[in-house]
Amino acid sequence: MAPMTRSRANNEGNVPTDDLHGLYYEQRASAGLIITEGSQVSSKAVGYINTPGIFTEAQLQGWKKVTKRVHDKGGKIFIQLWHVGRISHPDFHDGELPLSASAINPNTKSYTPEGFKDTVTPKEMTITDIKTTVSDFQNAAKNAVKAGFDGVEIHSSNGYLFHQFFSESSNKRRDEYGGSIENKTRFFFEVLDAMKEVIPQEKIGARFNPSLNGLFGMTIDKDTIPTFEYIIKKLNNYNLAYVHLSEPFTDVSETPYAVTEIAKHFRPLYNGTLMINTAFDQEKGNKIIEEGYADLVAYGKPFISNPDLVERFKNNLDLAEWDQDTFYTTGAKGYTDYPKTSK
Repeated sequence: MAPMTRSRANNEGNVPTDDLHGLYYEQRASAGLIITEGSQVSSKAVGYINTPGIFTEAQLQGWKKVTKRVHDKGGKIFIQLWHVGRISHPDFHDGELPLSASAINPNTKSYTPEGFKDTVTPKEMTITDIKTTVSDFQNAAKNAVKAGFDGVEIHSSNGYLFHQFFSESSNKRRDEYGGSIENKTRFFFEVLDAMKEVIPQEKIGARFNPSLNGLFGMTIDKDTIPTFEYIIKKLNNYNLAYVHLSEPFTDVSETPYAVTEIAKHFRPLYNGTLMINTAFDQEKGNKIIEEGYADLVAYGKPFISNPDLVERFKNNLDLAEWDQDTFYTTGAKGYTDYPKTSK
């Protein structure tokens, strides 16, 4: 089950709750592996309303109830660790600017408590900011272990903080975190190295979206794919749980320098477990595994409306349709009220 923002932590402290989050993930425990919604590693990492965190004691205790419910049903669950970087707004930070690799406005929208607002020009992270954020991710991984998670996924994808460092469109630094591919990826690897001090590296996954184009101000240039090739090859030096890649979110067939088939392109570069995601149905999922381009397929929206997706696939049953209007609302409607099949 792919990580999906669902915005149900609408309480003081953005704490996951037993009756909503606990039930939601318990209902989907047959997934084989659940990757939770992105969960912020610090207050500075927040960029959307009602998203849970993993940096306070109350959040840790909330997640502990969730992991117990999944484990009691025989499931496995990783938490996705998240920092949105510049895809935030001063409303979340007592008026202070959000952080990013460079002071470049993504010119998109931030989902604030007062509705969607235009993003602002972020603050370029100082070396101290970077070191603090490394510690925040390490601490979040430590909390994840205490909360009973089977592992963690680093959200280094979709135009969020790490991706902002990877891309020339958002990183104009000329210090040790900008310029060369090695420098632009340094921050990610510092976080990974810090995290594996507190959680075994075989319990760490990482997610990337190499051909992301247009979303959150991200663009593809001649260095984009080589940067991700460098990352994926270097990850062969680690013993990660998996690398999680996304196929393009949009048609990039006419986009210069883009790769149209991500799994096929990156499979030969990575020796470990490769997970692929984005718009797979049962047939396409089976095909990409049979062809050897991926080891795992992560399903998102089908799991929203089909808590028993595994059983439906197994028995070739029809899938229920999801209600997109309730993806980011609050409460049980469109969250825990999708029925399992009676067959």
